Amino acid sequence: MTGVVAIAGAVAAGLLAAAPAEAASPVQIYRVYFDSPGKDTGSNASLNAEWVQLYNTSASSKQLKGVTLRDKSGHTYKFGSFTIKGHKSVYVHTGRGTNTATHRYWGSKWYIWNNTGDTAYLRYPSGALADSCKWGSSGSSKYC
Repeated sequence: MTGVVAIAGAVAAGLLAAAPAEAASPVQIYRVYFDSPGKDTGSNASLNAEWVQLYNTSASSKQLKGVTLRDKSGHTYKFGSFTIKGHKSVYVHTGRGTNTATHRYWGSKWYIWNNTGDTAYLRYPSGALADSCKWGSSGSSKYC
């Protein structure tokens, strides 16, 4: 019991600090537009109106090769060689299109993000979690 008292006393005196929080990833999920406007027809235009916006909070460019974006069901988009510039966004659209510096395309033929609630996970090539964003059934998009 004296060990518990000593630890409690040290905490009260401010001698034991909490472990520092993990540093936030410089590239974060900024917004998810999970419910594209109109009916879910499965057209490529409708699929591409469903997207995830990633934002680089750093002033320097970041290489995303091997970084993955996935939902709770395990649908996974993997970045090839791609660099996001500092303080810039990239949108990952569900459907098909031509990749650019600001728009990437999953190539899916059906919707990825559930309108009734889901979670987007951004993971480093190692598999470690960089960021996540969870939403419920209200609205059509979520700022993370």
